[in-house]
Amino acid sequence: MHTPSIGSPSPSLARRARLAWLALLSVVALLGFVWPGLELAYDLTDPALGAPGIPRRAVRLHRDLTPRFADWAEARVATGAAADAPLHDVPTTEWPMFSAVFYLMGTRALTEAVARGELDADALGEPRERLRAITAARALLLDPVHHTWVRTHWGDDYLHEENVFFRSLLIGGLTADVAMTNDARAREVLRDQTDSLADDLDRSALGLLNDYPHECYPIDVLAAVGWIRRADAVLGTDHRAFAERAIRAFEGENADHLGLPRFRVLLPSGREVQPSRGIGTSWSLLFARELWPDRADTWYATYERHFFRDHGWAAGFREYEEGTEAENTFEIDAGPVIDGFGTAASAFGIAAARRNGRFDHAYTLSTELAAASWALPDGRLVLPRLASHAIDAPYLGESAILYFLTVQPAEGVEVRTGGHAPWCVWLAFLVYFGLPLALGVVVVRELRRTSPSRSVIGNRAPV
Repeated sequence: MHTPSIGSPSPSLARRARLAWLALLSVVALLGFVWPGLELAYDLTDPALGAPGIPRRAVRLHRDLTPRFADWAEARVATGAAADAPLHDVPTTEWPMFSAVFYLMGTRALTEAVARGELDADALGEPRERLRAITAARALLLDPVHHTWVRTHWGDDYLHEENVFFRSLLIGGLTADVAMTNDARAREVLRDQTDSLADDLDRSALGLLNDYPHECYPIDVLAAVGWIRRADAVLGTDHRAFAERAIRAFEGENADHLGLPRFRVLLPSGREVQPSRGIGTSWSLLFARELWPDRADTWYATYERHFFRDHGWAAGFREYEEGTEAENTFEIDAGPVIDGFGTAASAFGIAAARRNGRFDHAYTLSTELAAASWALPDGRLVLPRLASHAIDAPYLGESAILYFLTVQPAEGVEVRTGGHAPWCVWLAFLVYFGLPLALGVVVVRELRRTSPSRSVIGNRAPV
């Protein structure tokens, strides 16, 4: 006859520590991997990723982002941190402004969807919190300290001397703000900037002006023309004649060898410095369709033919025309270029595709974006956050995604659906669910190996 030994030892401290560590890893696996995997599966079932409408991801992102964005924008203006931004450092000068513009444009798109009855107002969260974020974004755009870098470049008359990129950002962001709040100060600045920039561009020899001294980017001029026309709808002004003449800056000798808007030129000669690139053309096509529909159709078809590729594992827009630049590189505006694909070109390409009715492209690109976002339970998108500037513009990536996903087709555009999820999307599922499954196997084995009952049985002694 055998009986259990008396006074069996309690679990050792080492065993407890090991089990605690396994428990922690299990929680991390569930929240950091399984949850994002479930979010990805949910996103892929959303019909609005591949057709007109507001994707569910945009609604959830806006609700979760809004209070964090408001806190950041208010603190950034209050601290005056922008005064110390290095003059030529893009992430600390341009990106905070871009963050505010993207947030305002995305929020406007959502509020307009509510007005059309496509969304429930409650889905956007607390109205007072949303108004706080809108007000903070407007304050950041109008904050003189946030204008320090362009004032250094252009002098005290920086709001009326070239400076196309910065002035266009003001127009884009304030147009969205005035449409939602009709703030008097914002309306005043918006009216001044639309009239003065339109006049300056109209009087220029080529229809082009510099962003920075000796740096002219036609793609930013095109965006400025588009934003000026969008401001007309809010202000009741009419710059149609200007916009019709503005096409001169992007056709004929002012187009590149593919017939696309050039990325960079040298003024006053107009000599090409860089031909069309993915990030620039995706950005241009966000505005071209509402300005010059026939020309936009030609540009998109050319862009698709020379820049859109499907390599099986991934699909998207190239940053550079094939054979002209390295296939794997990095550039501050383009982001990482992998196997020729431009990450920024493809992200901006979601908005361009949606605007031009190409939801076959938009769906494919959006599935990749969803797979790469790594959505956490608190609403944060890990990889877009990492791609932003942690201190000066932490919400650039998420604000941009908010806007890209809310863009709707231009009026009268033919909508084409289709698209597919490339292999990288299914690989993401393998990562999200495969790693936790492997960890689960390890945990079960460890629990069985260190089970107290097994230890007791192993220590039984005959009586």
